[in-house]
Amino acid sequence: MKLVAIQILRAFAALLVVMHHAQFEAATLATRVGTPFLGSTMLPWRAGVDVFFVISGFIIVHAARSLYGQPGGRARFLAHRVARLVPLYWLVTTLYLVVAWRTPALLNGGDNLVPGYVAAAFLFWPALRADGLIQPLYSLGWTLNYEMAFYLVFAVGLGWGRRAAFAWLCVALSGLVALGLLVAGLPTPLAFWSDPIVLEFALGAAIGLVRAEGLRLAFLPRLGLAAAGLVLLASAGTVTDLARPLAYGIPALLLVAAAALGSPGRMDETSRPVRALIALGDASYALYLLHPFVLRGAREAILRLGLAPVLGPWGGITLMVALAIVISLAAARFVEQPLTRTLRRWLDPAPRLQKTV
Repeated sequence: MKLVAIQILRAFAALLVVMHHAQFEAATLATRVGTPFLGSTMLPWRAGVDVFFVISGFIIVHAARSLYGQPGGRARFLAHRVARLVPLYWLVTTLYLVVAWRTPALLNGGDNLVPGYVAAAFLFWPALRADGLIQPLYSLGWTLNYEMAFYLVFAVGLGWGRRAAFAWLCVALSGLVALGLLVAGLPTPLAFWSDPIVLEFALGAAIGLVRAEGLRLAFLPRLGLAAAGLVLLASAGTVTDLARPLAYGIPALLLVAAAALGSPGRMDETSRPVRALIALGDASYALYLLHPFVLRGAREAILRLGLAPVLGPWGGITLMVALAIVISLAAARFVEQPLTRTLRRWLDPAPRLQKTV
């Protein structure tokens, strides 16, 4: 059963990231036409990624509820995760590769078209970019490199039961972070995976565990958690990578707890605003992956049509974000979801076979 509040929180997280990048595009618009622009510091917009990571930790523990300790559970879990992540990401990375090859100046991608580096991007393997940063060809894929590693770590403990899987996950992620803090000169993949941000997956997994153990909260305590999460997030500002799990991860934990620990039937899923937010949550992966293309394309269109002085930076942001939402909703429905269903049936035919028996 779909958790409505979690889907709405997905939409919120995706919009944080979109707003983060939209303001960069708006700053370029303003510079090109000589208009002043001051970005918003109301929230640390990049923290949308941290909310996503905590949600991911929760969802994995929750979604694997029928697979703990089951024969073939690890394979089924990984098949479902591959079907969820790979098709759209490979499609978008291929699109980026084509654009970077044809018009390298538009995406700043011309210096990175080295075969080994490109292959690493498709394999979710952390690799050094031409400028020395550990980022994939399509830079937003850095989060998916963490996601895929998280899935593999979690899958190891899946056969041991839910509590044991959670304990293993905490030990493994904490060990990785400790390794990164204590040992200098780690190989590139280990240096990447040992970033403290991976602890946010464990925070979300903790919410998944306590929900599975039966914890539910009334509406007012959940409202308090959500308010506290937003206040802490708004006051966090810009932080170092070491402090990120505390400054952004803890507020994200409170938001996910507020969304995940309610009883069913509290939200009117038939109202148009709620349905719209659920749809956007369902399309959050497409929105995350596609929005840079839409924002950059819309920015160039605004400039070439001479609309920048008319719209102003914030009018441009409004238009760019609206276009990103519309295109992502369409892509999720007509591209992402059919691809995911098809690959899942191919990788995990067990449910289909059971129906024929």
